[in-house]
Amino acid sequence: MMPEAGHYALVLALVLALVQAVVPIIGARRRDPALMNVAASTASAQFMFALISFGALTASHMVSDFSVANVFENSHSLKPMLYKITGVWGNHEGSMMLWVFILALFGALVAVFGGNLPATLRANVLAAQAWIAAAFYLFILTTSNPFLRIANPPVEGRDLNPVLQDIGLALHPPLLYLGYVGFSISFSFAVAALIEGRIDAAWARWVRPWTLVAWIFLTLGIAMGSYWAYYELGWGGWWFWDPVENASLMPWLSGTALLHSALVMEKRNALKIWTILLAILTFSLSLLGTFLVRSGVLTSVHAFATDPARGVFILAILIFFIGGGFALYAWRAGSLKQGGLFAPVSREGALVLNNLLLTTACATVFVGTLYPLALEALAADKISVGAPFFNLTFGPLFVPLLIAVPFGPLLAWKRGDLLGASQRLIAAGLLALAGVALVMAWSWGGPALAPFGVGLAIFVIVGAVSDLVERCGLIRKPALALKRARGLPASTWGTAFAHAGLGLTLLGIVCETTWSDERIATMRAGDQTMVGGYSVRLDGFAQRHGPNYREVTAQFAVARNGAAIGVMEPSKRNFVTRGSATTEAALMTRGFSQLYISLGDLSADGTIAVRLYHKPLVLLIWLGTVVMVFGGGLSLMDRRLRVGAPRPARSAKALQPAE
Repeated sequence: MMPEAGHYALVLALVLALVQAVVPIIGARRRDPALMNVAASTASAQFMFALISFGALTASHMVSDFSVANVFENSHSLKPMLYKITGVWGNHEGSMMLWVFILALFGALVAVFGGNLPATLRANVLAAQAWIAAAFYLFILTTSNPFLRIANPPVEGRDLNPVLQDIGLALHPPLLYLGYVGFSISFSFAVAALIEGRIDAAWARWVRPWTLVAWIFLTLGIAMGSYWAYYELGWGGWWFWDPVENASLMPWLSGTALLHSALVMEKRNALKIWTILLAILTFSLSLLGTFLVRSGVLTSVHAFATDPARGVFILAILIFFIGGGFALYAWRAGSLKQGGLFAPVSREGALVLNNLLLTTACATVFVGTLYPLALEALAADKISVGAPFFNLTFGPLFVPLLIAVPFGPLLAWKRGDLLGASQRLIAAGLLALAGVALVMAWSWGGPALAPFGVGLAIFVIVGAVSDLVERCGLIRKPALALKRARGLPASTWGTAFAHAGLGLTLLGIVCETTWSDERIATMRAGDQTMVGGYSVRLDGFAQRHGPNYREVTAQFAVARNGAAIGVMEPSKRNFVTRGSATTEAALMTRGFSQLYISLGDLSADGTIAVRLYHKPLVLLIWLGTVVMVFGGGLSLMDRRLRVGAPRPARSAKALQPAE
């Protein structure tokens, strides 16, 4: 009965979403508090039914109920419990269930923590959120029902796609969806503000925490997916400019621009129209990513759906919400007031430059991703747009952005002093130049641009530290520096950490892509090869059995300068039920660098193809994203940036007794 209960709960969630989508809007137009309060209660009830439905599907996977078609297609009784649970979202139907569950969760969070919002704004936000939820409930119930039964249940399931049976894929989709779906709140706030026709600094303060939460989770999701692809797929790369990777990068770029734009709007009551546009655009790109992955348009390890009916339905959702959002924007934008003015050289000006470069970079990724699809659809011509295009278009846009990053926090609001900011960054500039000189001397005759990339990374990192040093007065008044540091707002620390994390990621990217060493060899037991200054010897093979697979493991002894360091054991796994195999790479971490070994096929003569890498400072790529996320978390803790905004205090005049 669990699947039936889950299906029934999903239907009730749809009914509640439709009520939530209509009644509060009517209440907001009539200024009826009772009708507006329906939004909060139905949002909470909708979440409870979405939780019941998602829980029923999860329980069906946990007990291996193969009478449910979704469980039969994506599970196996011998599969570890962790992968039984993660198998829930390792397929199309389950991943869409995860999508609506998170959507309902965010709606409930607004209902619970949005008590400080004006009643009409909260009603319209929750109504807009409900329209999105209702569309996806309908999509699941009509085209992707995860609770379909099999008349004659099989004894065993078909197992989950082997490449998805990994801890990285256990965490990647939920984190990514918390980011994707989290931006729906920003979209709903934008739609609600356009409906009311009132957008001000208070609106920016209300929307910024939700945007920051979504950005944090999306950053973590992209980083986890990148690291999973790096160690699981066996090709040693961390980013391939795959269309599905690009689908997650585009809302991240737009969302980063939205965060900075909302800051200008909150502080200076400026960039109102632009901020609203970014809020609509960011969630639109999230929906576009859903369409690309779930419609079957793309062939990728990430793409689950191949049914054209599903693609048409998601395309209709895409057109309705993106088209509707932009139509509402076009209707209302002309009536919105522009807000405060500022000089080009100011913190606002730096943030505007940030926005222009981020959105332009997003546009290049958008064109490079969708142009081949559009060309194939319209002219039946197939072209491939890969790394060379993106490196030549995306990279040059990020260079001026990274140069500008340290300047922004050092400039004053409204009118800044560029010379003064430059003087505060002298130490960062000198260290960057020293880094360029040292790397150039060390790698003389090597890639010409790599030393400048290292120097730019150092400039960004030290520039972030320089901002903290300046604010604490460490140079001018060192005795008071600790006290001042404790008094700094959490958002100041968050900004510094986020910018420093960006520099760390850049440093890892430059070093890994420039000085990575690769060897491809055919080896037999006793053979030895060199990679990155390390000696790697194949000692032999071993057969092992897992819960639902068999594997062949190779043992490699690693030494440096004649001294043994350790053993690496890559393997090839064969999943009998699925009839497929995976490559499990072996990693050895040395500081922030890694040795990486993956296996090819074992030949009848006892030889095996081996791919070996030495990747210098590669872990800085993901450490930088963790530091960025930590910075985002610090900013979220700032007492000035709560979920919602405090109710305005009554004026002193209002507190005086009537005469």
